[in-house]
Amino acid sequence: MEDDDAELWVRVRQGDELALAALFDRYEGRLFRHASRLLSHREDAKDAVTVAFFELWRKRASVRLVEGSPLPWLVNTVAHCARNLERSGRRYRALLDRAPVAEMAVTPSGHDDSGVLAALKRLPEREQAVVVLAVLEGYAEREVAQVLGIPAGTVKSRLARAKAKLRNDITLEGARS
Repeated sequence: MEDDDAELWVRVRQGDELALAALFDRYEGRLFRHASRLLSHREDAKDAVTVAFFELWRKRASVRLVEGSPLPWLVNTVAHCARNLERSGRRYRALLDRAPVAEMAVTPSGHDDSGVLAALKRLPEREQAVVVLAVLEGYAEREVAQVLGIPAGTVKSRLARAKAKLRNDITLEGARS
C-alpha cells in the first residue's frame, strides 16, 4: 500500500469523508471488474461496489486490513454483495414469473463460454471467497486468512477443495458439450 493510502485510512477511521472518496477513486475500477465477473448486469456490479464502500465506512473501526490495505476486505465484501444481489434478483425474477402478465421481455444475460464463472458461482460461499481472494486477486494464503479471520490451514484446505470441485465441474461441463 502506498504511503498516502496509510494516511487516507487514518483519516477514514477519523470520519473524513473525502479520504473515503479518495479510496473509492483508487479502488473502484478494480472492484467493479471483480463484481462484473460475478454478476450478469453492469448496474448490479456498480451497486455491489457502492454497497461495499458504504459498509467500509460503516464498519471502519473494525475492518481487518491486510498489510495496511482495506482492498482485500473490500474484495470480499463486494463478493458478498454480489451474492446478495444475485439472490434478490432470482427472487424478483421468480416473482415476475408468477405475475399475471400476457408477455414478458427476456432479459439478456452475459455468456461464459468456458463455464468457469458459472462453476465459481456454484461453490459454497466460504470456498468462493477463498478462490476469489487467493486465485483471482492474487493474495497470499496468510493474507486471505487474515481478511477472512480464519487460520491459514483452513484457507489451504478450502482452496484445495474448491479447486477440486471446479476441476470436476468444468470437466463435467466440457464432457456435456
